[in-house]
Amino acid sequence: MRVTGRLLFVLIAAVTSLGAMSQERAEQPDTEIRIGNVMPYSGPLSEFGAIGQAEAAYFDMVNARGGINGRKIRFITRDDNSDPATALELTRNLVEKDDVHVMFGSFGTPGNLAARWYLNEKKIPQLFVASGDEELSQARAFPWTMGWQPSFRSEGRIYANYIQAYYPRKKIVVLWQNDQFGRALLRGMEEGLGDLNRLVLVDIAFDINDEHLDGHVSILKRAGADIFVFLGVPSTASKVIKLAASMKWRPVFIVNDASASIANAMAPAGLENSSGVISAAFLKDPSDPAWKDDPAMRDWFAFMDKYHHDESTNSSAALYGYAAAEALTQVLKQCGDDLSRENIMRQAASLRDYQPSVALPKIRMNTSPNNYLPIRQMRLVQFDGRSWQPFGDVIETAFTEGAAR
Repeated sequence: MRVTGRLLFVLIAAVTSLGAMSQERAEQPDTEIRIGNVMPYSGPLSEFGAIGQAEAAYFDMVNARGGINGRKIRFITRDDNSDPATALELTRNLVEKDDVHVMFGSFGTPGNLAARWYLNEKKIPQLFVASGDEELSQARAFPWTMGWQPSFRSEGRIYANYIQAYYPRKKIVVLWQNDQFGRALLRGMEEGLGDLNRLVLVDIAFDINDEHLDGHVSILKRAGADIFVFLGVPSTASKVIKLAASMKWRPVFIVNDASASIANAMAPAGLENSSGVISAAFLKDPSDPAWKDDPAMRDWFAFMDKYHHDESTNSSAALYGYAAAEALTQVLKQCGDDLSRENIMRQAASLRDYQPSVALPKIRMNTSPNNYLPIRQMRLVQFDGRSWQPFGDVIETAFTEGAAR
């Protein structure tokens, strides 16, 4: 009895001591801001790993300048190999082992959808996901998940509106990436075309590692269309543009924003072959000479030279990461001393006319508790063989209001 009593006393003392330590830890102010991130640094979409690398470099710059409100950033990024199950597992580890304040900028629709239920259940901010799928911007259903870029579906509608305005009777063919990204773009275009869908002669889905692109392009050419819409990634876009040129086919060529990079798509395809290509954009193209004297782009080149010299300064994916990290930094600055997850989400949902420095002129971020689509504006642009030339006004009317669902 004496031993048991002594043991009980020791256990009570230990539990009391641990409780005091836990309370003391909880009362101690955080000296860092922990940010979790998942990227495809390997696998079929590894070209987009440049987004995460640029974000890491951006936060290195922030730390070198003193951090945010006296706290340093710890950016913890992991490779999911473009696998949704791996993305979910890595996200769980970042929350439960690394105790991140926020998940930020993770890439891709499937991985973010896989992690969404878990993060909302745990009330962990899933901010500025690197996907334009509207399902990741549903404020009412998933109040802890917020997109960043314009929606893929709405971008597809922009191309439909362009075709209706400029080529209302012309025949159309479409080559689209067979995943959620490509399907969302295609769906938006089909919705926008409405009755004009009868002018779509052929549409072909391709896989990311498709080895039959020449066959696909040949089929599309033989259909006799005037307009060729490509919806996919830049490495494939460059091959397709080059193939069309080699077949002496010069349709009106439309490519989606993710593929509209001079350095990563137009130049590899051949500048002459790419001349005349139409797209829509919301960020500046770092490989576009039109921006060489722009103050924000000079800051970009200086940043790349000092903090991220391993990556090409012409990388549009890296510029995307830079802009997204800049936006998150603005949110964290607005948080002041209150870094609770609730306040991080509150500040993310209260951005007013915020403009990322490398966004195109007049492109603004606006959010509210009922609007989780921060960027809903784009510009139509045409490649002249050297630079992207904007035409028309900033487009807002093509965008849906999916954020409040």
